[in-house]
Amino acid sequence: MAPGVRPDGTAQPGQKDEGRFGTASVKVAFEKAQDQKAAYSEGEERPLGGYLLLMAAYSAGVLGLSGVVRRNGRELPERIGVADLALIGVATHKCARLLAKDPVTSPLRAPFTTFKGTTGPAELQEEPRGTGLRKAVGELIICPFCVGQWVATGFVFGLVLRPRATRVAASVFVALTVADFLQFAYAAAEKTESS
Repeated sequence: MAPGVRPDGTAQPGQKDEGRFGTASVKVAFEKAQDQKAAYSEGEERPLGGYLLLMAAYSAGVLGLSGVVRRNGRELPERIGVADLALIGVATHKCARLLAKDPVTSPLRAPFTTFKGTTGPAELQEEPRGTGLRKAVGELIICPFCVGQWVATGFVFGLVLRPRATRVAASVFVALTVADFLQFAYAAAEKTESS
């Protein structure tokens, strides 16, 4: 706690009062946030500030896209049809895995991750590197479940703003998913046949 400051952030008698939101209040808030981070992390480096920045960026993106929807005179649909949900669901799954695991997209992840090996057919194992925001971004972009939220948001807003183009793009990822399953089935059949 800063000298001459009460726990509520106001000055003690005889000290200069900088007001409720003065420098002393900011210091107290910062110290409390650091205490919470230490209690949460239990000695491990957890990039909580980076996570907050990522949440803020995601929220700003959603607000920005909502503004684009409004500016274009469109309204958000009351619901999205089952066929579109299935389409963007499968497309989100495939696109998220490509972004988070594919060797070809590794240059996008390289500033935030370290290569550790392969985990399966055409998939890499990587670990986040650095601290703070860099580590938080690394954790986000190697996790298909995590990056899937961002991808799904893009597809949903795409359906609202440019439905035809979004369906075509999503169809590419769905077709790729079907082809992947066929490749695995073919490989399994060949293995069974040779046994």
